[in-house]
Amino acid sequence: MELRQLEHFIAVAEEQHFTHAAELLQISQSGLSASIRALETELGSPLFVRSTRRVELTPAGRAFLDEAVRTVASATAAKNAVAAVQGVLRGTMSVGTEQCLGVLNLPQELAGFRSRHPGVEVRLSYEGSADLVAKVGAGQVDLALVAICDPDPIGLQLVPLSVESFVVLCHPSHPVAALTSVEIDRLVGESFVGFLPGWGARVLAERAFASIGSPHRVSMEVNDVHTLLDLVEHGLGIAIVPEHFARKRPDKLAAVAIDHDRLQWRVAVALPHQPSPAAKELLSQFDVSAQSAPTAAA
Repeated sequence: MELRQLEHFIAVAEEQHFTHAAELLQISQSGLSASIRALETELGSPLFVRSTRRVELTPAGRAFLDEAVRTVASATAAKNAVAAVQGVLRGTMSVGTEQCLGVLNLPQELAGFRSRHPGVEVRLSYEGSADLVAKVGAGQVDLALVAICDPDPIGLQLVPLSVESFVVLCHPSHPVAALTSVEIDRLVGESFVGFLPGWGARVLAERAFASIGSPHRVSMEVNDVHTLLDLVEHGLGIAIVPEHFARKRPDKLAAVAIDHDRLQWRVAVALPHQPSPAAKELLSQFDVSAQSAPTAAA
């Protein structure tokens, strides 16, 4: 089994099409097909179900994919580590973040990183914190900015950046707006606007409601901050969000403090236990250190 075969397999799995994968890899389709057949022969199992329009992973292929991705990532990291010792950063760095964490100006940070290290291709994705933590642990993301939902994630370290409280955002005419603070049980039965499952604020709110034996039902789900604010502004629901959200529309939305031990917005950098040289360098821009007492799990 060769590394290039694993790269070929991953490309076909991601593209779900041999022709598209061959174009991406810049090899002939016949050569790609031969490489996959040889890999299947060596493993003693088909990896794909082929059709005229697309290919899909078999159960064996799905099991093989995670390990193939991890192996290729490790090989790439090894090459980049040698280059880093020679004083050159190169390769690809995958960065993930949840929207509106309220800590860093990430575009500015990435621009500064690129100017200093033009040999590193930076890939950026926006996802929920729960998914990002899982991807860092699986070796699919090099570094992620996340809201801490689990203080002891497996297979990675968390470097704390900031902590803040939560508030309830609502229209000024909503009864909750007249309060100086609110207990979570007072909110049972309200209509909520919230982020998709897996986003930090949603996960933490669900756990807070679960602690009082009540479900947190979100009637309007969004995947961006501004839409959430628009819906709340039009009185279509209230939202449980980090305190800094209130500063976005202070003249149009009321923010009421909510006190619950499950509702703390703790932002951190999530990294593997052995981060890539590029990830270490980007982390150094954030004025924190991977050795500064991170929250870690074996």
